Amino acid sequence: MKRQLRALAAAGLLVASSLVAVALGGSASADTQICEQYGSTVIQGRYVVQNNRWGTTAQQCINATNNGFEIITQNGSSPTNGAPTAYPSVFLGCHYTNCSPGTNLPIQVSQISSATSSISYRYVSGATYNASYDIWLDPSPKRDGVNQMEIMIWLNRQGPIQPIGSVVGTTNLAGRTWEVWRGSNGSNNVISYVASSAISSLNFSVLDFINDTRNRGAITNSWYLTSIQAGFEPWQGGVGLAVTSFSANVNGGGQPPTDPTTPPPGGGASCAVKYTANSWNNGFTADVQITNTGSSAINGWTLTYGLPGGQQVTNAWNATVSQSGSTVTARNVGHNGSVAPGGTASFGYQGTLSGSYSSPTSFSLNGATCSRS
Repeated sequence: MKRQLRALAAAGLLVASSLVAVALGGSASADTQICEQYGSTVIQGRYVVQNNRWGTTAQQCINATNNGFEIITQNGSSPTNGAPTAYPSVFLGCHYTNCSPGTNLPIQVSQISSATSSISYRYVSGATYNASYDIWLDPSPKRDGVNQMEIMIWLNRQGPIQPIGSVVGTTNLAGRTWEVWRGSNGSNNVISYVASSAISSLNFSVLDFINDTRNRGAITNSWYLTSIQAGFEPWQGGVGLAVTSFSANVNGGGQPPTDPTTPPPGGGASCAVKYTANSWNNGFTADVQITNTGSSAINGWTLTYGLPGGQQVTNAWNATVSQSGSTVTARNVGHNGSVAPGGTASFGYQGTLSGSYSSPTSFSLNGATCSRS
């Protein structure tokens, strides 16, 4: 119900240059006001704050800070037995082609060694809303469109609203007891974990909730985590609601340990990168070879690294390559996403050069540091 409407609106509008924001890319050094329907901005150089007013034509504005955001205008109103007006939020990962800078998401669940997050909310009275933390997963490394599985963590709800589906039991996660709801909105499946009373801050393992969802048969370890998001779903009112702080980290490195809060033993790199460059006065080319030095196959990869100053990627082949500031993110294309143990995947690109040339020195594959070869 709720996400189906959000997805339909976004699918029709989030194309090409439709992702309009007051500030796009880079770090927000000062507060940034966003009123565009799907406007967004980057904070801390690694998270995206989005207005995401998908369920109403009435104006909504948010003020993005370096730590989160606040709703400063919310004129929409929706019946409480239907979908909310919006989902203003801050996220790590990819949401309808909008990927946070340097993210290693999507990442296969089997490759996650730890996924942690910390969130703080400020609540207001007299409004109807939920404070919702969303975890999105899909059988493919999807960066656009609707994901098949949505995990919702309801940290607070005000007014006569309820999650999608029906109650299927309770569970203990993150040191608390949660009421568990399960259903479908017609576009994707939803499992919701509802707190018995308002939680204003939480420091927890995202992987705990993913594992619980997997244990209920809703996903498998071959699925991909595509994004984690924290925000509000307002039905009526909501001015003053704020995410006052947000952080998230997803680490790769092989099969998750029995205790998902503990890194896997060894902790060594399971990849090696060979970087071969050819430069001239104002340009360069680079060939990059990734070797899987681990014991299990890599299914879908994201390589991140920093380019020295004065270098800018212009075009690439055999990978989808983007650059934000000095951070380069390269993601596999269809034919080279699977890398067997001992196997390699290669891509290349061309760039412009200002000043003397030097090669990058450190690389991270799906969150794990690679050695140089």
